[in-house]
Amino acid sequence: MARTSDATLITNAGRSQSLALAERQKRYLITMGIRTGCFLAFLVVPGWWKLVALGAAALLPAFAVLFANNSDHRPPATAAKDETTTRKAITTGVVVQGTVEEDTDK
Repeated sequence: MARTSDATLITNAGRSQSLALAERQKRYLITMGIRTGCFLAFLVVPGWWKLVALGAAALLPAFAVLFANNSDHRPPATAAKDETTTRKAITTGVVVQGTVEEDTDK
């Protein structure tokens, strides 16, 4: 059997579902908070800024969903390639030669 030099790292594993859900909810709530701010700005700002605030408030729900469902933001983990070190293998140990004898006294 051929051995590969690619090591599987525990850091390559994805996040747990509960952590991923919490992160998505946080991103969605931040984006929707900005949308609420745009609605409030629409009530206060003068002139053509009203159209900008209203347009942003109308488009942000779509972006909120896109940002919330975006993939994992962590950088991919890489294994350190250090060819100078040698790894010790587990040996098979000592093999004792012999035979099995049956007990005939019973």
